[in-house]
Amino acid sequence: MKNNRKKLAVIGNGMLGYDVTRAAENSGWQVSVHDLPEFDLTDEKRFEQALGGADCIVNCAAYTNVDKAESEEPLCMAVNAEAPGKLGNFAAAGGKYLIHISTDFVFGDLTDAPQKESDPTNPLSVYGKSKLLGEEKLRVSGCRCGIIRVQWSYGINGNNFITKILELAKNLPKLKVVDDQTGAPTCNRDMARAVMDFLDNRIEGLYHFAASGYTTRFETAGEIIRHFKLNTELTPCKSGEFPAPAVRPHNSQFD
Repeated sequence: MKNNRKKLAVIGNGMLGYDVTRAAENSGWQVSVHDLPEFDLTDEKRFEQALGGADCIVNCAAYTNVDKAESEEPLCMAVNAEAPGKLGNFAAAGGKYLIHISTDFVFGDLTDAPQKESDPTNPLSVYGKSKLLGEEKLRVSGCRCGIIRVQWSYGINGNNFITKILELAKNLPKLKVVDDQTGAPTCNRDMARAVMDFLDNRIEGLYHFAASGYTTRFETAGEIIRHFKLNTELTPCKSGEFPAPAVRPHNSQFD
């Protein structure tokens, strides 16, 4: 009997890939998941074997160690910049629809206002530069694609700001958390639902997706502490008190 189920290839099985896979399966897609070590996004020779049978592709894979990227720029660029372009060429040649996940790190404090898709970019780190270049290479590939910039993600699979605060709060009676980074904590399950809308409607172009409203890292940590009824004392501080190899944007607000 012929299998008429829609076939989707999900690249990356981290926080977002995990939820996208489950959302797609619940919507009737036949899903294949591809991740390291079996699948290397930088090896385009593997594309046909792994992705050739799919109707659509969602790329959730990325080099995401923002600080380490400063000293591993070639690897970061290979994964986040070069690979999306190659993936776009593959999708264009096969007539496949592609969704690519990008980030708020393509911006860099040119404004304090919520940022539109058409606003100037200004990445402050190697990671941000690599993700922006990946967007550009994907667009020029000519494939049918939707690019979704997301931010401050959290979910049940993988490490994120919530899990880090909880881990620290278990071991420390006092915590300092920055109050000069503003954005919107966004649940991966909501991101996955947005991805499904893109798949169902074959939406093309560049879009921002985040939860409504804005808050700081300090305020987010306070909500986590209150929700879990922890006794940790929080103190606000500035990003400069925590020097890091990579500069983070202060303004991650999406319009």
